[in-house]
Amino acid sequence: MGKRRSRSQSQLLNSLTKKQKKHLRDFGEEHPFYDRVSRKEAKPQTCQLSESLDTSSSESEAESEPEQVSGYNRLLATLKDISKEDEEEEEEEDSVIDETEMNLGDGDSDISVEEETAVASTDVQKNAALPADPKGKDGHGPPGTLEESPEEFTDAKHESLFSLETNFLEEEREGNCSLKALQDPFAQHVNKELKEKEIQAVATNPKTTHQLKWPILGQLVFSSRFQQLETFKPPKDIDLKSLHLQKPLESTWIKTNSRFLSGPPNSSSPFTPLQKELFLIMNSYRDLFYPERTALKNGEEIRHVYCLHVINHVLKANAQVLANNSRCRSQKLGVGDDDDFRDQGLTRPKVLIVVPFREAALRVVQLFISLLEGDSKKKITVSNKKRFNGEYGSDPEERPPNLKRPEDYEAVFVGNIDDHFRTGVAILQRSIRLYAPFYSSDILIASPLGLRTIIGGEGEKKRDFDFLSSIELLIIDQADIYLMQNWEHVLHLMNHMNLLPLDSHGVDFSRVRMWSLNNWSKYYRQTLLFGALQDAQINSVFNKYCVNVQGQVAVRNVPMTGCISHVLVQLPHVFQRMEAENLASVIDASQGTHGSRMVLNTWFNFFVNKILPQYRDAVMSHTLIYVPSYFDFVRLRNYFKKEDLNFTHICEYTQKSGVSRARHFFLQGEKQFLLLTERFHFYKRYTIKGIRNLIFYELPTYPHFYSEVCNMLQATTRGEEAAWTCTVLYSKYDAQRLAAVVGVERAAQMLQSKKNVHLFITGER
Repeated sequence: MGKRRSRSQSQLLNSLTKKQKKHLRDFGEEHPFYDRVSRKEAKPQTCQLSESLDTSSSESEAESEPEQVSGYNRLLATLKDISKEDEEEEEEEDSVIDETEMNLGDGDSDISVEEETAVASTDVQKNAALPADPKGKDGHGPPGTLEESPEEFTDAKHESLFSLETNFLEEEREGNCSLKALQDPFAQHVNKELKEKEIQAVATNPKTTHQLKWPILGQLVFSSRFQQLETFKPPKDIDLKSLHLQKPLESTWIKTNSRFLSGPPNSSSPFTPLQKELFLIMNSYRDLFYPERTALKNGEEIRHVYCLHVINHVLKANAQVLANNSRCRSQKLGVGDDDDFRDQGLTRPKVLIVVPFREAALRVVQLFISLLEGDSKKKITVSNKKRFNGEYGSDPEERPPNLKRPEDYEAVFVGNIDDHFRTGVAILQRSIRLYAPFYSSDILIASPLGLRTIIGGEGEKKRDFDFLSSIELLIIDQADIYLMQNWEHVLHLMNHMNLLPLDSHGVDFSRVRMWSLNNWSKYYRQTLLFGALQDAQINSVFNKYCVNVQGQVAVRNVPMTGCISHVLVQLPHVFQRMEAENLASVIDASQGTHGSRMVLNTWFNFFVNKILPQYRDAVMSHTLIYVPSYFDFVRLRNYFKKEDLNFTHICEYTQKSGVSRARHFFLQGEKQFLLLTERFHFYKRYTIKGIRNLIFYELPTYPHFYSEVCNMLQATTRGEEAAWTCTVLYSKYDAQRLAAVVGVERAAQMLQSKKNVHLFITGER
């Protein structure tokens, strides 16, 4: 028996990959993707059920007497627990693996910290910045790689402890619950009743809008597709008691948010001016689009306030369910006896938080713990906390000390920047369960890629999106970063929000709200959208998919001064306007044939015939062409190869050695043109030396990229400053990006004049 076991353990160790072995050394356990689940069936146990199934008691920490578990719960436990024999075998295997792993040679660890970081950065760049695959794959690695990976780790140990069906609200807290208050925004929102004719009229009703100016947020646009549009202005003073916060948030929020408050923390001024106005909109359950969220300035400030709104919503929703459980038990109601007990959705997940990196998910969970714990002496129970910190945390020593990047780059790419993750969080009174199964979770935290791989696509056998059916609060944070990753994942997610589930998942239909049964959940879903810029694709998602009955609020401030004022070099800027009959002629990337002649895209045709001939002369060497879209980059690269032009190129998929060669050839003048993609600049922020002529194929997505690239010209000055040039292509559909670069007043003049504009920046700004 011992030989057979040692042989199986050695085979198991040899089957581990290098990455699994490294994770085994660092954390003392296998990665959750590779957890082995015992396939042995538990021996069935026969037990007699009690006459009443309503005798299960609360599992509150306050009770000290031994609880009497019903036979029904014991029967459920036999279906979920692993047999003791299997547990002992797994423990012995883990101990042998740990001992053997400690004796491994150092052949797998002969990589410096700087090299590991470079490799990881390259992997994240490739994975995060992939364009949409026409075949519907996510584009991360070979086809089928992600589908064949083992199941993720989920916490099945605490299932009964965090179950909403078998727990009840403590009687001493039931009287303090504010859900019955008529002025509670949560109760008003979930109890609002819509009529069939109102739903049918949404598709045809014109959107009514009203503009207001708030002191901090600025210009707000209130809109609604329903007939009634209500607006409000923020009060000067705000009190926590008037916000209907669920306990213990009234006391814990002041300490959690103290880092952003200038004076001593108190209940009369618990918010910063920005947080106060944002939370007033959130607490009214309106959809919100805030395009001025930056990681360097107000990112953490905004994260704190939306985490407060999330915890407040979940605590109220769960308290309502637990209170109704107690009422059902005391009144002995049967199924379908009273519609007042309809307090749930078709599935349990209520909140979905979409963040780009694991570091952001870690900070969100830390805020949840802080908001529930506060400064109380009694710590809350957080299951799987150590594992979560190991999976989502990072080691500061892994980052090379000599890496110098702009401040905004350091703020965005801090900590663990893996972009493929998803996890469930269950909250019950003063306990948090991490790694909860999706259908036992209250809050889902995931990246767009992590959701895309589980939602799947048409024709895929293994796919699931029922957990999105009853999402009541959707938060998309740092939406601008998804433009640099894969925006198709965001669109794919929005298309699967609030659909009727394909399976019942054990729901009690007598407790499901009627508007959820009628498939009207999307009209009750609140969407909070935060980003760093006004972009047409982000605006489209907000306008198309946000149909909340309470209405929408969008911040629409216009930039008075553009980022062109941050250009430090003396450089003439020539803005070439491309006349387009319609938007399709600008964004359409397709090619068609007309007889024997190829009809190319209008934008591409304008560049090739009008702009590029001016730079073909050898005198116009050292020309950098900045291309925001990867598809445009591929088209230009193929054209340059076909015309046999002297050029080199750098994109997000270029290997490190290829990047070094391209930069060297361009600096030495061996290559006349350099094609550079925007996503490479976003993920690397390299300074390209040797630029004398600059062409922006399109206006950059991030306005400050314009000044950054222009300031690269001063990296190598050899007396050619008088010959420097900068050419920018734009059309009338680039009004937002143009205003962000040159300012709103100058952009309005340029769009009205329909002529090319020449600007000269002195650099003394």
